[in-house]
Amino acid sequence: MPELPEVETVVRYLRPQLVERAIVGFTAHWPRVTAPAMPEDFARQVTGRTIHAVRRRGKYILLELNRGYIHLHLRMTGRLLVLPSGDPEASSQPHVTAEFDLSDSRRLVFRDMRKFGRVGYLEDLAPLETRLGPEPLSSRFTTRLFHRLLRGRRRRIKPLLLDQSFIAGLGNIYVDEALFLARIHPETPGSRLSFARARALHRAIQDILSESIRHDGTTIINFQYGEGSTGRFREKLRVFRRAEQPCPVCGTPLAKIRVAQRGTYLCPACQVP
Repeated sequence: MPELPEVETVVRYLRPQLVERAIVGFTAHWPRVTAPAMPEDFARQVTGRTIHAVRRRGKYILLELNRGYIHLHLRMTGRLLVLPSGDPEASSQPHVTAEFDLSDSRRLVFRDMRKFGRVGYLEDLAPLETRLGPEPLSSRFTTRLFHRLLRGRRRRIKPLLLDQSFIAGLGNIYVDEALFLARIHPETPGSRLSFARARALHRAIQDILSESIRHDGTTIINFQYGEGSTGRFREKLRVFRRAEQPCPVCGTPLAKIRVAQRGTYLCPACQVP
């Protein structure tokens, strides 16, 4: 599933192509793409609205309209493309689940092979905000805030970081990478992290996310943006999917374990429980 850097990459691709364009029509090629709303209800809510901004909240893409918001979640295999209206890929190619007709005679096309991706409409963002924790790259996400959030949390640090209501945007790749950079074992309870270790993890989270964004995210299998571009951060990964390869710090063979039913990569020498 695309994580924060991949979603941010898509937002940066979409922003110059969508801002100040009006939505003049919407077609759902798969009726559940707007679930739980019906496609015709969603179409009535967004048609005629102008896109004033394109931004990200956690793993969500937000199209800020002159009234209300469209939120899109790519899930496993979702991909957004801006194509000329007459381009056959806009409707005849497989896996297209939805299309937005734009006022400049182009279309925003949602392709999704697995059909897990969703689009929805909100009058305001309050229902979304109640489900999401702080943005890890926000200036408001300070070390002190992070340490305060960890206090009293007996949950293991890896599933805690994966919880979108705790921190928004992190997924399996970047949690493993950040924990390795901070030298923290993924099964360590959050409440056991001292302020110094929380500071190291806070810095690692921000550094790894920023570095990945600079490389347009990580493509492992499915992630693409624009006209088939892929993320370049895979070559920079230190532990993720590198089991049995030598640790880049100490040379110990990296290991794969399961934490909260998720495959987890670590160095057993650098990340001691």
